Amino acid sequence: MKFAIILALVAVAVADKLPGATPPVIAILRSNQVNPDEFGAHSSDFEAENGIVFQFSGSEGAAGGANMVGSFRYPQEDGSLAEVKFVANENGYQPESSLLPVAPAFPHPIPQFVLDQIEFARLEDERKAREEKN
Repeated sequence: MKFAIILALVAVAVADKLPGATPPVIAILRSNQVNPDEFGAHSSDFEAENGIVFQFSGSEGAAGGANMVGSFRYPQEDGSLAEVKFVANENGYQPESSLLPVAPAFPHPIPQFVLDQIEFARLEDERKAREEKN
């Protein structure tokens, strides 16, 4: 629910930045909300005329927390659609989107100076071990 409110505030902030003296009125095309039942199941579905879509469904988790799955999308300035799918449960918030940064492939090439330093440390450890024996 908090996430839906945050998304609505972001939508308002984006609409405020549009050119023109008065912001345009954006119609809500669809807005459905199912409040928690006796098992904690709930859902929300929202679509605005400007292309913003947000939907999620959730239920009470085994440990008493909330489990949710959903997605949201919005148009970007270049005309493409930004889309994020997510799962939120006892393992935390897990978004999935082409918008998110991707870590470099591993193992990445290790620079020679690093390999030299590792070798130096290994030789130093061997030397100290020999000295302790004597």
